[in-house]
Amino acid sequence: MENLPSALAIAIGAVGPAIGIGLIGMKAMESIGRNPDAQSKILPAMLLGMAFAEAIAIYALVIAFIK
Repeated sequence: MENLPSALAIAIGAVGPAIGIGLIGMKAMESIGRNPDAQSKILPAMLLGMAFAEAIAIYALVIAFIK
């Protein structure tokens, strides 16, 4: 029971980024499917968006380790 706050911090902190990464990937693939010539512009933006969303999950992991 003493690890419950840490477990909740990482669980709740990972839900948002997971949904965000899924939506970013979905929309990027949809955009590339509609306009394949734009892939060189869409892919870097997608990767940056995913990296920023993943950083939020890492912050939640750090908070879970601190508590």
